[in-house]
Amino acid sequence: MNIIEDLTKRNILKQITNTDLQDHLQKESRTLYCGFDPTADSLHVGSLFPLLTLKRFQNAGHTPIAVVGGATGIVGDPSGKTSERPLLDLEQLQLNLKGIESVIKKFLSFEGKNTAKIVNNADWFQPFSYLGFLRDVGKHFTVNHMLGKESVRTRLQDRDHGISYTEFSYMLLQAYDYYHLHKNANCTLQIGGSDQWGNITAGCELIRRMNALEEKTSAPAYGLTHPLVMKADGSKFGKTESGTIWLDSKKTSPYQFYQFWIQTSDDDIIHFLDYFSFQSIEQINDLKQKVKTEPHLRAAQKSLAEEMTVMVHGEEELKNVIAASGALFGSSLQDLDSHTLLDVFSETPSTHKEKKSPVLLIDLLVETGLCPSKGQARKDIKAGGIYLNNERTQDPEKQIKENDLIDQVFLILRKGKKNYHVVQFSGQGSL
Repeated sequence: MNIIEDLTKRNILKQITNTDLQDHLQKESRTLYCGFDPTADSLHVGSLFPLLTLKRFQNAGHTPIAVVGGATGIVGDPSGKTSERPLLDLEQLQLNLKGIESVIKKFLSFEGKNTAKIVNNADWFQPFSYLGFLRDVGKHFTVNHMLGKESVRTRLQDRDHGISYTEFSYMLLQAYDYYHLHKNANCTLQIGGSDQWGNITAGCELIRRMNALEEKTSAPAYGLTHPLVMKADGSKFGKTESGTIWLDSKKTSPYQFYQFWIQTSDDDIIHFLDYFSFQSIEQINDLKQKVKTEPHLRAAQKSLAEEMTVMVHGEEELKNVIAASGALFGSSLQDLDSHTLLDVFSETPSTHKEKKSPVLLIDLLVETGLCPSKGQARKDIKAGGIYLNNERTQDPEKQIKENDLIDQVFLILRKGKKNYHVVQFSGQGSL
């Protein structure tokens, strides 16, 4: 597969350091890397783009290396940041490293010819002394050159925050990552978002200078960036009213993850299909056309939501979230677990009630406010407008029993098509 041609067609390719890269990749299998700093104990959807780009290269026969920043994570990358990141303590750093490694393993293959690798840059930085690093690496960078990098220049122009020497030195650390992998793993390509361009080119330059100093002839070093993912309305990709969309199911449930893609605007889905989908160009173009001709069907959003959910959470979770997504449209709730149920009805009014028999449906309808009086409740039940767990009931004398509850805790009342109420039972009693 001509990976550069494929990335270009999908609008994934933003910049390359040298047009020779296509020939370089066509001649034989190459090794490339991308770095992921452990700023949290999981990666979020913003990290999907570089992860999936690594996956595309692996599918094309190349060997990906994911560098987790046990060293650079302590310093913090100023790229794209208006203020300095909070420093991590070592215990939290280790937890974060473990968390993002488990996420990375979901996307890359760690068996076969071009098996992926995960490495920690703390392994090669720990032996360095401060003076040794300044002598061996720092001398190859001029402050003039570093000040010209966008990530540094932007922060220098902000008088309120500026940039610390710690973050100013980040470029040197990332450049040395590339040199180390180039020398020890025959890595000839670094990839990242376009905000990493300055760091990537610094790495290419360091390799050239170090090799010249050592009078070595080695393989060339290339850099490649993809566009930054931006939303059409100017808001940050991966952020919602409820917070960041994480790739770890403990932080963002599969249902919430699926809904994130389903709720993508028509303007955004056009670009997201290019960036994230592994469907063919023809299939993607067909989905883009449906956005224009049949936007109400949301075929593109559903397709990408399903593809991403399977990739991140698996086929079984996709079945669960599709069932959950139908809950608000009247499908059965009996197969939903309590965690998914709470996700689905997170914005629905709720009532907490002790498990204490008897609990009459008529009383519940009045207590929850779905009906103004017992008389009206009886009329609504007889007319077929009341549902328990999305199943119609027409018995005005209905008494709630244990087997009516989902996970022995929840009862979902519905009046009409859209008026839902969650009743959560607790206590040691029984119904």
